[in-house]
Amino acid sequence: MVELAPTPRDTLFREGTAALYRFRSAEGAAPRPSRAPLLLVPSLINRWYVLDLRPGASLARALVDAGFDVYCLDWGVPESEDRYLEWDAVVARVGRMVRRVQRESGAPRVGLLGYCIGGTLSAIHAALEPESVGALVNLAGPIDFAEGGMLAHMVDPRWFDPAAIAAAGNVSAEQMQSGFVALRPTAQIGKWLSFFDRLGDEQRMEAFQALEEWSSANIPFPGAAYGKYIRDLYQANALAKGTHHVAGRRVDLGQIRCPVLTVVTDRDVICPPPAAQALNDLSGSSDKSLLVIPGGHVGAVVGGSAPKQLYPKLAEWFGRALSN
Repeated sequence: MVELAPTPRDTLFREGTAALYRFRSAEGAAPRPSRAPLLLVPSLINRWYVLDLRPGASLARALVDAGFDVYCLDWGVPESEDRYLEWDAVVARVGRMVRRVQRESGAPRVGLLGYCIGGTLSAIHAALEPESVGALVNLAGPIDFAEGGMLAHMVDPRWFDPAAIAAAGNVSAEQMQSGFVALRPTAQIGKWLSFFDRLGDEQRMEAFQALEEWSSANIPFPGAAYGKYIRDLYQANALAKGTHHVAGRRVDLGQIRCPVLTVVTDRDVICPPPAAQALNDLSGSSDKSLLVIPGGHVGAVVGGSAPKQLYPKLAEWFGRALSN
């Protein structure tokens, strides 16, 4: 049985279903306070441990081994009553986790890495509270939703009503997964063909099993938050247009002044590269970089090439960006 989420960690804080973790070193020791703090913000609709999937495929472990003080937000699994959790409250939760990392580490600013929807949320936080973020990585998170590809087409307001979808409560993992499957309807066949190719290769089988277990454990999207996310970001493209509001405050990406790195994958159908790259165009930072890596939305983060391509480049960039 493959070991999932192998990096030792402590739970520092809980809020509703969410938790804040702090990772330990390979020897199990608590990180030194002098290390630069990084907060990982995963997608709202997937289990957090895609960022700490298994031994040899863990972004969290790579950053800890590179000398960083690494924290992670676990969104948890929404309960039935979380159908009333608003998008504004989701954004506010990121802010509270950032402030907790500041208190725990003693650092005035935090390095923020958001993956998928976590990248969108991290950019929103950095725009609203720019003084709290020392460096920002958007890892395949959509910003310009007009460039959202087939997903944007599927939720076009001419035929898609997010309020009707969320009227019954939280949007289930099965509902959302059906949309992702529709993006690549033959992917399931290809996946199982590759399974038989892996038979007899223990390392490749472990990688397959870990990813399969993670991908089959998706979590619901809180109903109220889903409604605003689809309506404002996908249908109105309000974030890129500068008309998105959170708790009455306009989100102006031009307020982001810290170093920004956008990471895109060349075969991403969930967040096409132009959707994420828009952060570099819209942010007010004078230090903006783009990293293009091979692979799809998930595979590029946990696949065989990730420890050689993605992880060291992220560690190198954070080391430079947070030392300025």
